[in-house]
Amino acid sequence: MGKVAATEVKAPGSYQKHLKYTIFLAGAIDQGTAVDWQKKVARALDDLDVLVLNPRRDDWDASWEQCQNCEPFRGQVMWEIQAQEDSDMNIFVFTKDSKAPITFFELGAFGTRKDAMICAEEGFYRQANLDIYAEHFKIPMYHDLDELIADLHAVLAEKAV
Repeated sequence: MGKVAATEVKAPGSYQKHLKYTIFLAGAIDQGTAVDWQKKVARALDDLDVLVLNPRRDDWDASWEQCQNCEPFRGQVMWEIQAQEDSDMNIFVFTKDSKAPITFFELGAFGTRKDAMICAEEGFYRQANLDIYAEHFKIPMYHDLDELIADLHAVLAEKAV
């Protein structure tokens, strides 16, 4: 029996959708200044046969003009939208020192459309808003990333991933 391993694809990389259970890592990046929680989640899934779609790109340049028709910014946004549409599960992480405005947008757009999990670290400035949202829509909510990761493994085991 061969070793299973997660496949991680970072933006703007290409992937084949639905060959594996697919997880999108939505959450704080803050122009590359937020803690790299995506790496921690992706490495925690290395023992599973899943596809991890990570929007944190290695070649991000904060000087890119952020306008509708400006590349490569437009390509980044379109990659993220398509990746969330293609995913089976979206994980939304709000780190305590971030503002994460795009993550709020993504949670509203995709949080109730498919499997989801939310982590708002203790001290996040809008933690109560997220707690209420998660409770209302029955989305698992965590205040510690390690707890989310542990439960993520259990959820994926139930799905026979």
